[in-house]
Formats: sequence, structure tokens, C-alpha cells
Amino acid sequence: MKTAYLDCSSGVSGDMFLGALLDAGLPAERLRAELRKIPLGDYEFKQSRVLRAGLAGTRVEIVVPEKQPERHLRDIEQLIEGSALTKTAKERAIEVFGRIAEAEGKLHDKPAAKVHFHEVGAVDAIIDVAGACAGLELLEVSELVSSPLNVGGGRVEAAHGSLPVPAPATAELLRDIPIYSSGVDAELVTPTGAALVVALARSFGPLPPMKVERIGYGAGARDLRGHPNLLRLFLGRRIELGSQESGVGGEAANSDAGEEIVSVLEANVDDMSPQLYGYLVERALAAGALDVTCSSIQMKKNRPGLEVSILCPPERSDALAQLLFDETTTIGLRIYEARRKVLDRELVTVETRYGAVRVKVARRDGRVLNVAPEYEDCQRLAAEKSVPLKEVILAAQLAYREQASK
Repeated sequence: MKTAYLDCSSGVSGDMFLGALLDAGLPAERLRAELRKIPLGDYEFKQSRVLRAGLAGTRVEIVVPEKQPERHLRDIEQLIEGSALTKTAKERAIEVFGRIAEAEGKLHDKPAAKVHFHEVGAVDAIIDVAGACAGLELLEVSELVSSPLNVGGGRVEAAHGSLPVPAPATAELLRDIPIYSSGVDAELVTPTGAALVVALARSFGPLPPMKVERIGYGAGARDLRGHPNLLRLFLGRRIELGSQESGVGGEAANSDAGEEIVSVLEANVDDMSPQLYGYLVERALAAGALDVTCSSIQMKKNRPGLEVSILCPPERSDALAQLLFDETTTIGLRIYEARRKVLDRELVTVETRYGAVRVKVARRDGRVLNVAPEYEDCQRLAAEKSVPLKEVILAAQLAYREQASK
């Protein structure tokens, strides 16, 4: 399982996020190929090496020859939904823009669907968001962790005039997220950057124990005196402190099952329409749940019901508890912590006669215990090639075995 850690001590923006991914090894041509799947018209994708306070990083600029129309949330959703991006990338990108629309709607006292985007509706913001979502998938990142965000200070000029830093939309997006200011007189976190981190990061805190394979630096537009305007990204794999893989004692690497603490939220429901459960599951997963289950139970007065159970990182339990109250008819929850053991997992891509399929590989002590082709990839190829789904799954399993034996 690949982990990416964002060091946001110099803030984060959409172009910095994209630059950090490219600097960490994301192939530029593969990214451009993904971005060409979005019908956005003419634009120039510029990538360069720059210095920020003497440190080098990758700068991304999107140059658009024409003035862009103001876009509403549905306009952006239709652009993304109508593209040929993967299902995961589409869902993540739409989630990012949905969060921005909700924040703007709250500030201007209007529904999210009525919000018209200014800066974040432009082509460069769409490229930044879609590129970041596609880039994480191309790098096979399954977990994104972020440091607390340094928001900066002072004032910034925007479509609504001169605004305090963090800008109101940024501040709204960062509710319940750890932030601080180092006193730098500049806007370090933009609404697009905030939305990307809030929507995509699984947790916030210090750098977790991990074996770092690559480090990328994404450069911001300004060269701030005495402050490197760079987003740093660590890419690697989680390890257990004190394990052989961490290097203690100079022993060989060990990929035994890791252990972590998770929160479990449970609710018993016997008076809710079955139509609502599917939507609840989708929203919970989008909000950071690790797993969601609905189990049949027998309740008081001999009523059949369902036990809704959500597994999540402890820092997401409050938000998911609120979601359960909002989206179900329950009037009470059980919340407790549990230990969870997980195998070392990674996503690899294999080529089949039907096309490329991502495969999740689980190992213990270096031994492969399970190989699971990604359902969404197989489903898409089965539909495109008009072949049975089980044939695509089997082809992916065989392709992995053949690739692993070389």
C-alpha cells in the first residue's frame, strides 16, 4: 500500500499539488494523456524547474488563450462526468468541487447548485483538481496523509474584493482541520488547495512511520523572501516502528500484518426506507470511512432491522457520526475503538488482452496471500469489449501471475 504525505508547512494550492506529484515521479506524458480526456478546449500545460528561496521545485502553469465563462457546479460536474477519466478520478474530482460549492454556498447564503465559480471554475483549476486526482491514481497511492496547514496571513485580492487570509471560502473548507499561521504575509492555502486536501486526505498529523521512496516539491507562483514557497510530498510505504522493515538492528525487511486503531460507529435502524441505505454508504465512503456494512438484525417488538456499522480513522468519527444522524432515522449511536490488523497491500497495473487493469496484491512475510483485480476496471473493460465480466477478471489474475513469475 503506497502512502503519500503532504508537508503543508508552506501551504498548498492546486498547482503546487500537481507540481509535487510530477516532481515525485508522476510521468508528465501519462498525466497529459489523462487530462486530454476532459473536453476543455485549447490550453497550454507548462512545466518548469524553478527556485523558491533557493530550493528547487516543479512549477505547473496552465495558460488559457481565451477568457473563461463563469461556471456553476453542474457545469463542472458535466465536464468531468462526460470525460474518459477513470471512475475513481471522476468521483474524487467531483467531490472536491462539491466541497468548494458547499463552502461558497454557505458564505453567500445560497444552495451549492446556485453558486457560480470565479477563480475555481477556470480551466486551470479544473486541470489542477482533475490532474491531482488522476495523478494519485497513476502513482498508485492508496492513502494520503497531511500535516496541519500553514494558512499564512495578511490580505488577498479576489473577485469579491480584498479579503483577509485565510480567505472566507478557504476558512470554511478548513473547519475541523488542523491549521495555523507562521506569520508569513501571504495567502499560502487557496480554496482549491484546501478542498483537495480536505477531500482526499485520510488523516492529519505528523509524518507517519514510512519508508520513503520519493520526495517531490511543488512550487507556488510567488518566490517569498525567506520562506520557500514549496509543497513537499513524501511517497513510500507505511512501516511499523520497531519492526524489521524499519531497519532496527539491521535486519531484513518484514512485511507482516500491520496494526492500527480505528473507530467503529454502529446504529440499529428499523424504520427507514431501504432506498436510503445506498446513498448513505456512498456518502460515508466519500467522507473517509474505511468500510461500511449493513447487517440484518431482529429488534424489539419482533421488528426486522439493520445494523449500520462504519469503520473509520479516529479523527473522522465525529464527522461520520453527524452523517449517520443526518442520513438515517437513528436517535443514538455506539462508538468505540478497535484494533485492526491489515496486510501489506499495493496496487499494480497489468496488461490484459482487453486492456490495463489495476490489481490489489496483499502480502504477509513477503508471501502473496491474495490477488484481487479492481472491479471498476474490469467492469469498464467488460462493457467496452462486450465480454463477460468474469473473463476480464480471470485475464487480470493470469496476467498478474505471469508478470510476477518473470
